Amino acid sequence: MARLSRITSTVSSGAFSTTATTATTAIALSALHPLAVDEIAHACGAEIEWVTQLVDIGIVEVSPREAQPDSWRFQSADLQRALEARRLERDFGVGLDAAALILDLQHEVRHLRAVLRTHGLEDN
Repeated sequence: MARLSRITSTVSSGAFSTTATTATTAIALSALHPLAVDEIAHACGAEIEWVTQLVDIGIVEVSPREAQPDSWRFQSADLQRALEARRLERDFGVGLDAAALILDLQHEVRHLRAVLRTHGLEDN
């Protein structure tokens, strides 16, 4: 479910005043309201074809994979991984294959640090 809110502000300077309106869209994510392919593409500032590449490479997963993109649904973890992949592309110029590897390695490092913490061997 999307909700649109508008924020309007007026700035005055002497005889001149300027009014700016900003539109913000917020999408509530939950297991009951997953994102469609066009919503995840929009949230990442990308095209649907880019999301299709994420699925093909394995950055995000859909089930069943053979289904048409219009029927794909994504959870918040998928959105997070897609946004991280987009950031890696934008900030470091990496391709999606490299982004997938980086994201997998980051996940593994977080997991191993959690294991160390549970055994009282924190990595400081």
